[in-house]
Parts: sequence; C-alpha cells; structure tokens
Amino acid sequence: MACALKDAGFTRGYIVAIDEASGKQLAELYGYEWRPDTDGIEADLLINATPIGMAGGNDADKLSYSEQEVDKASVIFDVVALPPVTPLIRYARERGKTVITGSEVFAIQAVEQFVLYTGIRPDDVLFQKAAAWSRL
Repeated sequence: MACALKDAGFTRGYIVAIDEASGKQLAELYGYEWRPDTDGIEADLLINATPIGMAGGNDADKLSYSEQEVDKASVIFDVVALPPVTPLIRYARERGKTVITGSEVFAIQAVEQFVLYTGIRPDDVLFQKAAAWSRL
C-alpha cells in the first residue's frame, strides 16, 4: 500500500502499526510518519490493511477506525475482501463516503493475474461483471 501510494504521488501519510520497529521501518522507507495509533490523526483517505472486519476473525464486527475518524475522511479503502461489505465499508457508505472495497481489489488482482497467465487483458465490461460477481 505505502509503495503504491508513494508511486501515485502521495507525499504525506501515516503508517499506523502496533509493531514499532516494522512500522517505523516501513514509514521511513517511503517517507511517511509512523504512529502507534490513530490518535490525533485526521486524513482524507483512510486505508484498512489489517484483519479487522474480516469474516471469521476475532474482530469481524469491529470498525478499524473510529466513527469520528471515518466521519472526517472522504475516501475509505478496506483491503479486507471477505465479507465484501465489512463494518467499515457499511459505516462509510451510510455516511455517503467514497469507498473502495477489498472485493474490488480482489477482482483487479484477478484480472492482472489473468493477464500474466494469458497475455490477454479482458475488456472493461468483463472486468466490471467480474467485480460485481465478486461482491455476491
């Protein structure tokens, strides 16, 4: 995530990680700031790359960010693919936020894997159908 954001031109960001050593190392690698938690952070884009909200996990029914943090953001990105609508995505949609779901990411990864295997890129209509199907 951090690499992709940096490559996309995001110059400011936070790496929030419980493990200080790996969190600081990742933040330093990409020029972001490490934090042990989200206290005091306000961001327009929030990304959950943890198992919080994942089906079958201990935190399946929890939000990965506080309601206040989500309320202040514009875009919510949850990498968790199952369930297709996590508690974070549900909460964000209810508040009219732009969301990117893990199931959408899963579909994008499937397309890229298909291209690597076959050398053929499916058209956008087929991709949209696959993405919709992945949310069933």
